Amino acid sequence: MNNKFLENNKIDNHLDNLINLAERMDVIPSELYNKYNVKRGLRNSDGTGVLVGLTSIGEVHGYTIEDSDKIPADGKLLYRGLELKQLVKGCLNDSRHGFEEICFLILFGVLPNKEQLSEFKDLLVELRTLPNNFIEDMILKAPSPNVMNKLARSVLALYSYDSNPDDVSVKNTLIQSIGLIAKFPVLIANAYSVKRHAYDDESLYIHNPNPDLDIAENFLYMIRPNREFTKEEADILDLCLMVHAEHGGGNNSAFTTHVVSSTGTDTYSAISAAIGALKGPKHGGASLSVTEMFEDIKEHVSDWKNESEVEEYLTKIAKREAFDRTGLIYGMGHAIYTLSDPRAVMLKSKARELAWLKGREDEFELYELVEKLSPVVFKKIKGDSKVLCANVDFYSGFIYSMLGITKDLYIPLFAMSRIVGWCAHRIEEIISGGKIMRPAYKSVTHKAEYTSLNDRN
Repeated sequence: MNNKFLENNKIDNHLDNLINLAERMDVIPSELYNKYNVKRGLRNSDGTGVLVGLTSIGEVHGYTIEDSDKIPADGKLLYRGLELKQLVKGCLNDSRHGFEEICFLILFGVLPNKEQLSEFKDLLVELRTLPNNFIEDMILKAPSPNVMNKLARSVLALYSYDSNPDDVSVKNTLIQSIGLIAKFPVLIANAYSVKRHAYDDESLYIHNPNPDLDIAENFLYMIRPNREFTKEEADILDLCLMVHAEHGGGNNSAFTTHVVSSTGTDTYSAISAAIGALKGPKHGGASLSVTEMFEDIKEHVSDWKNESEVEEYLTKIAKREAFDRTGLIYGMGHAIYTLSDPRAVMLKSKARELAWLKGREDEFELYELVEKLSPVVFKKIKGDSKVLCANVDFYSGFIYSMLGITKDLYIPLFAMSRIVGWCAHRIEEIISGGKIMRPAYKSVTHKAEYTSLNDRN
């Protein structure tokens, strides 16, 4: 046993002691939260969010309140007062992609006319080009096993290439925002390719974006070795981008954008903070959890069409006896939506179409069956009749897998869409915020007397 090993052992033991100390000191008894009426997780006792601000960007409806009772209702999601369902329907009726139009609406508050939309698309094409040597210096030389971390690093690095990065005027912030919206697909595609090469031993390919393609088309073009994709594939990816673009100011990453922007910091710092928030498995990682859960279900259920067998295994999951032992059936239920999540409804319809094109009907039917049986299972176990619907994450991972998009890109794709909402919320905070956000924390530490160093245990 050499001295280096002994030294490392000593360090490990020392760290263990420090960790144990920290864990003991930072435990706060749960009853104190009730005693001081603390809204843990910024949640009221009925599960609704604590009202901390106002927004004109996104609006979410999932229920009505009558005589202080929550009455379930079909979900609605509005962007700038316009229902997402109608926005999507309008684009589908015209057989055109709508994400760029959604970007314009969320940023500027109105739907663009043909000329405005054309000019906006041209601007996105012009601003999507990365700075000279950026790919080599910022992405190739320091690969990351996680695309989200590389995305955050790349966004922070763009600060150094901006001639006026700290100007927080509305004009400059808008220019920076449109530039980030345009660059996100390129940054993500390149980070993904480098990750595959460095960590998965795959061939490295860097495809520059095609100026004749829109955002959804370009992303498929850049991540595929042969740069080929079908119209149906691009259509459904565009829909995914549309439904993920914004979800009100209360979601964690949008709130993070407001909090960080309220300090007066630069756009790149604020957006990188939002990326960090979305990366967390409790926020952006739900589609990954759904996919992994279904992989587990398919492995342990022999007959995917047998309702009894599927229900039996879902019961094991809900009782913490199977899968990850959390008791959660991922993709089911939402903090606001009750009867339905409008995003999930739209994605389900397109997932059905794509499943038939890809020959994966059996898998889609399994998803439908789990969606149908989950409320039944929870009612039997918990004995209540709480309304439970599939949320947006339930079908999104399945759609990505049918597009040949690996799990590495599930959350980055979310970010590629949600960057629009983040930028809009940052601009809103700059214009209408005014005060730095500073909530209160009550200290529950016991008072102590100072002890000299020689007298400490």
